[in-house]
Amino acid sequence: MRGALFACLLMLAPSAAPAAPRSPVIVELYTAQGCASCTGAGEVMETLAARRDVLPLTFSVDYWDYLGWTDTLARPEFVIRQKTYVTRFDLGEPYTPQVVVGGRGQTGALEAERLESLISRAAQAPAGPRISLSTSRTSVANGKAPKGGAEVWMVRYDPKPRSVQVRRGDNRGQTVVAVNAVRELRRLGSWRGRGLTWRLPEATEPGLVTVVIVQAPRGGRILALASSPASS
Repeated sequence: MRGALFACLLMLAPSAAPAAPRSPVIVELYTAQGCASCTGAGEVMETLAARRDVLPLTFSVDYWDYLGWTDTLARPEFVIRQKTYVTRFDLGEPYTPQVVVGGRGQTGALEAERLESLISRAAQAPAGPRISLSTSRTSVANGKAPKGGAEVWMVRYDPKPRSVQVRRGDNRGQTVVAVNAVRELRRLGSWRGRGLTWRLPEATEPGLVTVVIVQAPRGGRILALASSPASS
């Protein structure tokens, strides 16, 4: 009798939504068109883009513009995001080409062995909350949030490689290719374990893919992500 009563109570008790299926590991590249040591980073990202278990994203930064070439893809908010990782990983200052893997570790983009190790480790992390995503809205389901909650980010990137011919500075005369170049980055709000929905702004460019990321605060680990088809 007591066992039956306990079973009934379990059925009546509210429960968190099931965790999402395991998502690809996000690899964020911080690079610049005018950075001489960054020219090989695009090839690394191109290789990663061919994998189903990884989502590479290229964030162009502008702090090398003083060398003579103004980066055509850079945004100030990308530098702010990278500086959050500088604090998170106690680096002292930002550098390029840097990759951040799943918000869990960082290394130089050309350090192949270290990069692969970070991807393998991030891939073993438990799945986070479910995210639903349409062209105009996104929802994060109930789930277990980390201490202090989590941040919900919208990223939009161009799935087509962008080639830029650098005309001045250290990379003068070279063509730099950005794979999955990020064009928009916006913080949607906070998530503390209770299901929430946000309205998404219209894309600023056609053909962009929208990704919603749930991430621990202050550049912490990425818990879950969802992506939509490219906008028309």
